[in-house]
Amino acid sequence: MKKTYSGQCHCGAIRFEVSADLEVEKVLDCNCSICRRKGFLHLIVAPEDFELITGLSHIREYRFNTMQAVHKFCEVCGVHPFYSPRSHPGMVDINLNCLDGVTREDVEIEFFDGSRWEESASEKGFEGK
Repeated sequence: MKKTYSGQCHCGAIRFEVSADLEVEKVLDCNCSICRRKGFLHLIVAPEDFELITGLSHIREYRFNTMQAVHKFCEVCGVHPFYSPRSHPGMVDINLNCLDGVTREDVEIEFFDGSRWEESASEKGFEGK
């Protein structure tokens, strides 16, 4: 059953809500160059399950490589609470570590070998190029 969770960047300039069933959803732990450095745990949701509450003016973007993923971060504290993923076009990728009251122990985590992105994405059936 879906529940609504609040989330934010470190300083609170960006706040959002996400609706998800954490008992069913798998969270991905990716070892690609950027996810490994950020410590991003991926909870991928449909756009209708995400609502930005405050902070639109504080969001900055970073793109690299294929330029498809739109990495979003807070201009104040630098934390990456969510982004538009290459692997799931049109979806919202939430950083589980930015949800209030939720820890990695609360979810099932699945490893994704992002260091071999193309091969791993093909094996998982991801759409992104």
